[in-house]
Amino acid sequence: MKILVTPTSLQPDKNPAALKVLQDFSKNLIFNPTGKPLSEEELIPLLKECDGYIAGLDFVTKKVIDSCPRLKVISRYGAGYDRVDISAAREKGITVTTTPGVNAEAVGELTFGLILCAARKIPYLDQSTKEGGWIRSIGIELKGKTLGIMGLGAIGKVVARCAKGFGMNVIAYDPFINLEYCKNQSIDSMEADQVLTHSNVLCLHLPLNEKTWHLIDEKAISKMPEGAIIINASRGGIIDEAAAYKALKSGKLGGLGLDAFEQEPPENSPLFELPNVIVTPHTGAHTIEAADGMASLSIKNLIDVLSGRKCPFAVT
Repeated sequence: MKILVTPTSLQPDKNPAALKVLQDFSKNLIFNPTGKPLSEEELIPLLKECDGYIAGLDFVTKKVIDSCPRLKVISRYGAGYDRVDISAAREKGITVTTTPGVNAEAVGELTFGLILCAARKIPYLDQSTKEGGWIRSIGIELKGKTLGIMGLGAIGKVVARCAKGFGMNVIAYDPFINLEYCKNQSIDSMEADQVLTHSNVLCLHLPLNEKTWHLIDEKAISKMPEGAIIINASRGGIIDEAAAYKALKSGKLGGLGLDAFEQEPPENSPLFELPNVIVTPHTGAHTIEAADGMASLSIKNLIDVLSGRKCPFAVT
């Protein structure tokens, strides 16, 4: 069987233990030659004759799926699948699987790292000091502030736990919220607009779809407290970056932390001009522990499907 492997953290020079399991299953492996997520045009020639596919953050469109008649499984290396055309996969009888919860600790911890950096402008002060500066910058303390979480899944729960350790009040919105969990963890469940209104710090842990595209736009930002901080470690496109830039320039927003962008990699973003913007290259899941977990589970999912076994993490 021919298998394409595209995650940048699962290449021949990385994670040999996990790759050996895959190599024992199939000797005919193709790897991502670019070191970045693949576009539709880049993906088709690599995937068109493959039976299986371990997918990173590539754009798996209907055109891609229609161009791959042998494909039987798309095994996502990660929990999200917004870049996979699920309807097209279902029409072709292709199973799509994910690795839910495996990277929650990694993404949640990075999220809280971005919160701390935005609250105290740590990257800006670090760079300035190294360049000979000695700036007196005023930040904010997190104790007693309200953290709003949109998307209280596995990652949101890690962030909530960290926030409680810093003495923050935690509120949350999730369309499928677990009220018993909220009660036990002293988290107030609210509607989305209420979370916006009350959050000194807002964290986004939502999938990207028609309902969440530009969910955080100029109107949404206008409802937030003056000087609020927004963190997005989920998917680019949930935040209207132009609206965020305008709000940062005016002082309406006090800080912005991004691990996901509308365009990836971002090019010449005006956000990069601002000292209260902290950015990372969609690296939330890039820890040794998360990489090992996602590699092992994505490979197991692929092998299960191609071997005719039932996969508990199938979404189609």
